[in-house]
Amino acid sequence: MEYFVVMVPALPLFTAIITYLFSARLNQYVAQISVASMLLTLVAATALLYFALSGTPSADVSFGTSWGILIFDPLSSLMSVVIAGISLIVHVYSIRYMADEEGYERFFVLLGLMTASLLLMVAAGDLLTLLTSWHLIGILLYLLLVQNTADAPTQRYAMWTMITYRLGDLPLVLAAAVLFDAYGTWSLSELFAAIKQSPDVQTFGGFAAIEVAGILIAYSAFARSAQFLLHNWLPYTMSGPTPVSALMHAGIVNAGGFLVNRFAPLYMQTHDVLHLLFIVGLFTAIIGSVLMLSQNDIKKALGYSTMGQMGFMIMECGVGAFSLAVFHLIAHGLFKGTMFLGAGGVIGKARGSDGVPKHELYTFVVERQVAYRRQPWLLMAAITLAIPLLILVAAHWLVAQDYFQKQGAIVLLFFGWVTGAQLIFASYKMQTTNPWRLFTMIIASFAIVVLGYAMISHAFDLFLYPDPEARNLLYEAAGVDLIWFDLFVVVVTAFIVLGWLMVYYAGKSSLGSQIKNRIWVSFYALISREFYVMEFYSWVARKLFKLAHKMNTMLRWV
Repeated sequence: MEYFVVMVPALPLFTAIITYLFSARLNQYVAQISVASMLLTLVAATALLYFALSGTPSADVSFGTSWGILIFDPLSSLMSVVIAGISLIVHVYSIRYMADEEGYERFFVLLGLMTASLLLMVAAGDLLTLLTSWHLIGILLYLLLVQNTADAPTQRYAMWTMITYRLGDLPLVLAAAVLFDAYGTWSLSELFAAIKQSPDVQTFGGFAAIEVAGILIAYSAFARSAQFLLHNWLPYTMSGPTPVSALMHAGIVNAGGFLVNRFAPLYMQTHDVLHLLFIVGLFTAIIGSVLMLSQNDIKKALGYSTMGQMGFMIMECGVGAFSLAVFHLIAHGLFKGTMFLGAGGVIGKARGSDGVPKHELYTFVVERQVAYRRQPWLLMAAITLAIPLLILVAAHWLVAQDYFQKQGAIVLLFFGWVTGAQLIFASYKMQTTNPWRLFTMIIASFAIVVLGYAMISHAFDLFLYPDPEARNLLYEAAGVDLIWFDLFVVVVTAFIVLGWLMVYYAGKSSLGSQIKNRIWVSFYALISREFYVMEFYSWVARKLFKLAHKMNTMLRWV
């Protein structure tokens, strides 16, 4: 087992070094060698996952020093398989896609180094190794994004990515310093054991070390996972190579969710830090989803879609559902990677044919044409509200009877209910000759998806956090006062119902409707400018450049 732990990150690193040294002789064979190396890496990672599934206990692989430790546990083995599998697909896709690009050999070398850094990050067993791999991922992503050195916008937005990542690296460095100062060890295993025994150790200024470190780690995860106000680098890096976009959205941007899960033993002992993750994640999910719907560029829309999904992932961590966040990041990585690799073909077909077939679903979604005949609204309201709730409760009761005793689980059920109700509510306005057949198909599909999701997420819970006490501690750390919890549910429910009513009465001519239309136009203008975040950052950059110029002139440096 220890051999495979070392082999997984070492194999792509060794291959990248060899292909770089002999790239002049290997030429096009660099790609084939890289693909073969990734295939072996995937086999080794799969072997590690097999060991984890068979019950092999977690262990550290140390080289006799306080750093350079690799860890074997369910989280690292699972993430290694995901990273190696996605990287293998990207390698194969890049053989032909990048064939006519300059720096063909360099691209595969960087791709191998990126994969090695990602695998080292998920297997890091000490703070120094984690920091090193975390920093290298940002550097290598910048180099991959600027593969086309002649494109000025690509260079500019790649530099934005670099700056955002550096802003996210610094808090992680500070968190490592705080934890080492408080507990005197770099090893994650020793650190988590010490935190469990002494969670109240204080650091500089008399603050609790785990609270300060938890906030710093969360901020680092926000920057890497494109949470709101730190998100602009994500949708604007779409001009980079498509394989890089696929790897970035399928693996790199998910690193924030992994980082929070890696420090789960720390967050079990905190009090209010997970509330910060929930608020930031929820806000990011809403903003990302809204901005996605306003885009007319397919790759930029996918970028904002990723931002919204990362918000949901961080929000899941904020309610204590850490294993569900891992399931989410894996499912999203596979889904979004496939979409990016297929985006080029979709764009090519759209350029070749501008005729879009008229279909009922297309007419409803794109043209917003409302059906002339509707079913009785009272009956449909009952179906809309009751059916998704019954399906969600039944599915989760089958896998875990104690699921409803946790506040975080109730929040997730609430959002699942909103999603299901929104689906049925939308179908209510669709034009169809047989509405009951449509509703039956939608409800059956929703039930199958929910049941599968509940079973898989429960399996992830048992695999990643087999100790029931650990799972309960995570949910307890995410708990809030009952009054605030009820108030949150009521406010969000009222907001959603109000939105449904506005959609239901769309098209009615009245003074209120005219005012509402003006509000919608103003809101669309706001989201079309992406909430003016880019303008604000550009204004700050101009002011900083002017200040730097004045200082240089005053000091006679120019």
